[in-house]
Amino acid sequence: MARHIKEPALIEAAGVGQKIIREYIGRVITGDSSVSVARMSSPQGWYEPQQTPEFNEVTFVLAGEVHVQHAGGTSIVKVDEAFLAEGGGTYQYSTPAAGGAQYIAICVPAFSPDSVHREKG
Repeated sequence: MARHIKEPALIEAAGVGQKIIREYIGRVITGDSSVSVARMSSPQGWYEPQQTPEFNEVTFVLAGEVHVQHAGGTSIVKVDEAFLAEGGGTYQYSTPAAGGAQYIAICVPAFSPDSVHREKG
């Protein structure tokens, strides 16, 4: 079935700071569990707890930069760059730089609060 999504669902973000999540495809807006696509608007200073997701997540940066801590160190993902977080790894995302960041997150299978496995705290 073809669908035209004219407006995203707004989803409350985890972490410290007022990040805005606009889901275009996924469990909340379309009921799709195979993939989720969301645009993130993240302010300077935002960060979230470490997570060990069951899904793969691609982060594609549109503006600013996203920092991703992982087993290999910290990757600073800049405009027109992407980061692939493979399911089962441990990651922590943040946007410490001036201006924050705008980015697209694509998760396969779709993001869910039950499969992200965020640390408490």
